[in-house]
Amino acid sequence: MSRIETIFKRGHKALVGYVTAGYPDIKATPCIVTALAESGCDIIELGIPFSDPLADGATIQKASYTALQNGTTPQVCLEIARKLSRQISVPLAFMTYYNPVLNFGLEAFCRSCRSAGISGLIVPDLPPDEGRELETIARRYDLDLIYFLAPTSTPARISQVAARANGFIYLVSITGVTGARKILPPELESFVKRVREKSGGTPLCVGFGISTPEQARRVAAFADGVIVGSRFIQLIDKDPTLTTLKTFVASLREALDSCENYREAKSA
Repeated sequence: MSRIETIFKRGHKALVGYVTAGYPDIKATPCIVTALAESGCDIIELGIPFSDPLADGATIQKASYTALQNGTTPQVCLEIARKLSRQISVPLAFMTYYNPVLNFGLEAFCRSCRSAGISGLIVPDLPPDEGRELETIARRYDLDLIYFLAPTSTPARISQVAARANGFIYLVSITGVTGARKILPPELESFVKRVREKSGGTPLCVGFGISTPEQARRVAAFADGVIVGSRFIQLIDKDPTLTTLKTFVASLREALDSCENYREAKSA
């Protein structure tokens, strides 16, 4: 069982937090990640900034652009991860696009990730049809390559991802890009249920759009975890002291824990 998979044992509802490495500056990233871990995040996604982040909305696009202007390269991200892995115990995953990985070299990148304490890779523009090579190398270095499914995914694609999933399956709540939203689609629960029927017990985490404790609680009622990113970046912009961010993360943790406690009480 991988480090990421252990987070979900005994039905724990996971809070996965995303931050763009190098935003608002390189020195701030370790402080932000530590704050997320101490406030209740179970897994941290470190975003490697890329010039063409096609899966990301305006908030993360802006953060990626600023991080690139700050000189944040994949090597810098590895150095940040290496520092963080000595300071916090929660698993770290890189969220990156395929081009920086390919440019770095698949084997060299996975080897460097392992050395830096990274536990997983999330590559939104790498479909499973084209992911076999990276997947094979990642397994060799004990890295979970986490695949995506969307509401439009066909039964065949769901089966394909379920058969090869590691860590968790990333379920996109909507057909679109990342970004905080006031309303989540009503058909989200049925989408998760469709994947659950074929997932073979692999944890299912929902991302894209979750921005309130109420939304997190609703999603956790039928998923194994929630992923929050854009809202975190907005709060970092709003309050550089990170006080507001910490309070918000704690409220998400409380919402997820209340869902766990309800389930345990019901089964007792």
